[in-house]
Amino acid sequence: MSANKPPFDGEWVRLNQLCMKGRSALRQKDLIDDGPYAVYGASGIIGSMSTFQNSARYVAVVKDGAGVGRVNLCSARTSVLGTMQALIPTEMVLPEYLLHLIRAMRLGDGFSGSTIPHIYFKDYGQRLVRYVSMADQERIVGTLGSIEDQIDILHQQKERLDTLVKSRFVEMFGDPIDGSLWVKSRLSELYEVKSSKRIYARDQVDEGVPFLRLADIGALIDSGTANSGLFISEEHFEGLKAKGQVPAPGDVLVTARGTLGRCYVIKSDDRFYFQDGMITWLAASEDCLLSDYLLAVFNNSHFNEELNRNCSGTTVKYLSISDLANMTVPVPPFALQQEFASFVAEVDKSRFIVQQKIEKLQTLYDSLAQEYFG
Repeated sequence: MSANKPPFDGEWVRLNQLCMKGRSALRQKDLIDDGPYAVYGASGIIGSMSTFQNSARYVAVVKDGAGVGRVNLCSARTSVLGTMQALIPTEMVLPEYLLHLIRAMRLGDGFSGSTIPHIYFKDYGQRLVRYVSMADQERIVGTLGSIEDQIDILHQQKERLDTLVKSRFVEMFGDPIDGSLWVKSRLSELYEVKSSKRIYARDQVDEGVPFLRLADIGALIDSGTANSGLFISEEHFEGLKAKGQVPAPGDVLVTARGTLGRCYVIKSDDRFYFQDGMITWLAASEDCLLSDYLLAVFNNSHFNEELNRNCSGTTVKYLSISDLANMTVPVPPFALQQEFASFVAEVDKSRFIVQQKIEKLQTLYDSLAQEYFG
């Protein structure tokens, strides 16, 4: 055992002794949903096929692009897209243990924002990892799995709260596409629709003001925190701010790639900059909508469908500034927007409590994973 490795009841082995590469060469366009066998993408099951590539349960790792390093446990008799690497566990290791172990390796850490990240099994498969007896694997899987189950239950609670807000929105305002009672305005009539200034690799520094990419904004929306590991200097940020090129509290950021139309409202204590092209900025004006109402519009399934129908691109969909500027939204009386915002504020109190519980459990998971896997 290496002198700089902490002692534990087991041995150090290379990851490629515990798993081998499975098949993963599918393209998105190959999916025709013509069979019973699931196909996994980065976010889970995305379609089906009449055949399958991997016969036993396995772990899949996102190997390039957004979400690189993300790990999923996949069922037997399924397939994965070519953007993912299927890793088939050997008889030495439980699939669930392999999942937690690879997750603890944090394979997606350390990439700069100027390049498309790639990770290769031929490289990370050489890394030394902790291997323990099957009995210890079962104990570790049981402990970490129990924590994940509790986190999943809490996420379900958050989803029910989100559903409550969506239902209240429809009760008060109707369908924003087909059934609204209110006059509609283009977003360009309510906001200045624009982008951030481009940040080049040469502009990034070791510490300073956080620079967030598309995936980081997604994390900010989901959990209220994001850590890209990328920064611009304080001087650069203040220079942008002096020119009016930094969002103000109440402005809204909208995802323009990936999952289109996810929104984040800038808070008074936010201090970060963000990637141009991938995220569109709605700068508030005197005529703008209350942010809680606007977010509910974007979260409405019919509005989101309309947004995706009117976006640009064929192979890869994206939301251009003009696409977003031309979207129309109902503009109800301000007093009604305020009533809805008060309801959302009450729900947010419950959501905050649930999120705190999730973060506490996630901290426990991370601490135990560090103890188990080093």
